[in-house]
Amino acid sequence: MNRLAGEGAERLASLADAPWRRGWMRRMSALALLWCAGGVLSAAAAQGAFGGGSGRPVGPPQRSVDEWLVRLQQGSSVPSFVGTYVVSASNGAMASARIWHLCQGDVQLERVDALSGPPRSSFRRNDEVSLLLPDAHVLRSEQRAPGGRFPNLLRPGADQAAAQHYTAEETGQDRVAGMATDVVVLKPVDPWRFGYRIWSERRTGLVLKTQTLDAAGKVLEQSAFSEVQLDPPQQAVKTQLAMPSTEGWRNVRIERVRIDAAREGWRLEQPVPGFEPQGCFRQSMGASSSVVQWVFSDGLATVSVFIEPFDAKRHVHAGVSSLGATHAMSRRWPGAQGPWWVTLIGEVPRQTLTALLDNLRHDK
Repeated sequence: MNRLAGEGAERLASLADAPWRRGWMRRMSALALLWCAGGVLSAAAAQGAFGGGSGRPVGPPQRSVDEWLVRLQQGSSVPSFVGTYVVSASNGAMASARIWHLCQGDVQLERVDALSGPPRSSFRRNDEVSLLLPDAHVLRSEQRAPGGRFPNLLRPGADQAAAQHYTAEETGQDRVAGMATDVVVLKPVDPWRFGYRIWSERRTGLVLKTQTLDAAGKVLEQSAFSEVQLDPPQQAVKTQLAMPSTEGWRNVRIERVRIDAAREGWRLEQPVPGFEPQGCFRQSMGASSSVVQWVFSDGLATVSVFIEPFDAKRHVHAGVSSLGATHAMSRRWPGAQGPWWVTLIGEVPRQTLTALLDNLRHDK
C-alpha cells in the first residue's frame, strides 16, 4: 500500500478526523447495535411539530416513558432481519446502508455495508467491531463498550432517570416499510435535550423509524428503513455475515481501556441536569496517540467528551459545527494556551455542550 493510502487510513482511525465523517460512519456501522441496546436513533423529514403518525391512539392504555423504553428494548428479541436504512439531515445530507442482523442465543452478529460515500463495511460480533475500508486496504478493529454510543437503557435506574426528563405521548399508528407501527413522542421537559418521535413495529418492538425534534418540533434528522424483512432464513443471513479476506491489508487496532476520570484528575464543577457519567475510556491508536473519551447520558441522549494533548499540527479548527441533530465543539483547553484539546460530540442542543465544556475541570 502506498504512503498516501497509509496516511489516509491513519486519519480515518484518528479522533482528529472530521467529526461528521466519523459520526455518520459510526452511525451506519452501529445501527443494529443501537437497536439491540434500545437506543434512540436520530433522524430529518419534513414534518413540523410534536405529534405525528396517523389516526388516534388505539389499543392498550398509554405507556409511561420507562414502559416505552422496555418496549423498544424488545427489538433485540428479533432473531434476524435484513434491510436498507437511510439517515437524512434537514440540510439534505443523506447516508444509507444495507444491514444484516442475526441473534443466536447470547451472540449478536451484524454486517453493515455503506451504500453512499466511500465503500466501507462493518462486521460485529457482540462488542467486537471490524471496519473494512477497501479503497485504502485497511482493517480497523476495536472492542466497544456494551451498548455502543448509547448506554444500555435498562441499566439499573436508567428508566427512572429518563422518566424525569421526558414525557411520553402515543400519537397513533402508522406504516413504515409496509409494516404496522405504534408511534410515540418522547418530549423533553427542559431545553438541555431534544425530543424524539419513534415508530415501533407493533409485533416485535423493533424501531423502524425515528425523528429527532428541536424545541419547536422541527425535525432535525430522520432515520428509517426504506425496506426491511423480519425473520429471513438464518442460513441466508449467515452467508452474508462471513468477512471477506483482508490478506495484505493494513491492520489498525483501536485499544480502549476503561479508566477512572477522577483518578485522571477530570471532573465537572457543576453537572448538566440529567447527564450522568457512563464511563471513561482511554483510546490508544498507535505509539504516540492516546485520547480520553468521557461519556455522559440521560438514558437517551449521549455526549462524548474527547480529551487529548494539544498538537499544533493537527488541532487547528476550533469552533462549533452542526449537522442535523448532532453538534460538535472543539477548543484548546483551558484557554488559548492550554495543554489540552477538547472535542465534544453529541445529539444534543449546542447549549448542552457549552455547559459541559464550561464546567470541565482538571485537578492535576
